[in-house]
Amino acid sequence: MELNEKLNILADAAKYDVSCSSSGSSRANTPGGLGNGHVSGICHTWTADGRCVSLLKILMTNSCIYDCEYCVNRRSHDTPRAMLTPEEIVQLTVEFYKRNYIEGLFLSSGIIRSPDYTTELLIRGARLLREREHFNGYIHMKGIPGTDGKLLNELGRLVDRVSVNIELPSEKSLHLLAPQKTRNAILLPMKYFRDNILASKEERKHFKRAPAFVPAGQTTQLIVGASGESDRQILLLTEGLYQKAALKGGYFSAYVPVMQGKNLPAIKGPPLIRENRLYQADWLLRFYHFNAEEILTPDMPNFDEELDPKCTWALRHRELFPVEINRAPYEMILRIPGIGVKSALRIVRMRRYGNLSFANLSRLGIVMKRARYFMTVNGKYYGPGNIDMADLRDALVSKRAAKAAREMSLFPGQ
Repeated sequence: MELNEKLNILADAAKYDVSCSSSGSSRANTPGGLGNGHVSGICHTWTADGRCVSLLKILMTNSCIYDCEYCVNRRSHDTPRAMLTPEEIVQLTVEFYKRNYIEGLFLSSGIIRSPDYTTELLIRGARLLREREHFNGYIHMKGIPGTDGKLLNELGRLVDRVSVNIELPSEKSLHLLAPQKTRNAILLPMKYFRDNILASKEERKHFKRAPAFVPAGQTTQLIVGASGESDRQILLLTEGLYQKAALKGGYFSAYVPVMQGKNLPAIKGPPLIRENRLYQADWLLRFYHFNAEEILTPDMPNFDEELDPKCTWALRHRELFPVEINRAPYEMILRIPGIGVKSALRIVRMRRYGNLSFANLSRLGIVMKRARYFMTVNGKYYGPGNIDMADLRDALVSKRAAKAAREMSLFPGQ
């Protein structure tokens, strides 16, 4: 099979893996080297749905010994198969980089023979790039559950980021849709990478020239909509992974119903609104000091399609509002809908020099059409009516937003 034909097959097979953000690496170039994996060294290109496409994103092979029901590369699927050798991966990466097509490599793979054998091939490709080609650009590869710790250690010394995809939110879903996988097998390499990343950071505090280990951290991916878990269950799992696996980021992928299976849901299109809401809630966990139990409750286990999670939380807790913007602590200002992290920091900084006015706030990047309902400025409330008015939700959901929410759904009743 020609290299170009292999590339077409394997690039298409890789499109469902979204855990490929390339930020966070600080691998500098060396004299005579090729590429630069520094924070600003990756030239990001973003698709309309927010995915990074600046990397050469391919599978090493779409052949797989597993038969996960939701996966286009499952063993029983009748589809063209291809495999790139480590040398071919290196050739493609270097040639694409020299043509300024890419700034790094995102390499995943189906499992051939065994996790160890597959990881050995990934390591060979990474080693050739680093040591033979002196490639100092960004490399992101997969940590495959079931791989021996020595191989995971070798992989971690060569790449900038790894991702161990948990894929399904519960043991029950794994047993139903991916019976050859277990939750413990997935969590073990996560724990291995977490422990060694922390150890490497500690070592580099004392020895600056100590070798880095996965300097851009680890990520994971969850498939949304292939199984019956609620948004709350997915968010609680995500929060637990941040706490226990020290993830750099979690990625959510709306299930695309391209496969047929007796245990798969009968839907007409991917649940894009759910994916979007999960990313918004993930942001609240990471940067706004929320916890999952606050965002979604047992009584409200799923997201509102027309309102973002922060607005939904504020409506459930009207007793905390309105907040006086000139006296409230930073943590409370962060919880006002329409105010982001940068705007909250600016407010705290500026009010050291005197009370802020409504006009001052309008110039700080705040979304005033939302924020005005939940704050006072020097004791004055600028929203129509009051915080307890019955139609506050309707006021926050504009006709345009409601229409956009409906259009994001590719099938009725999402």
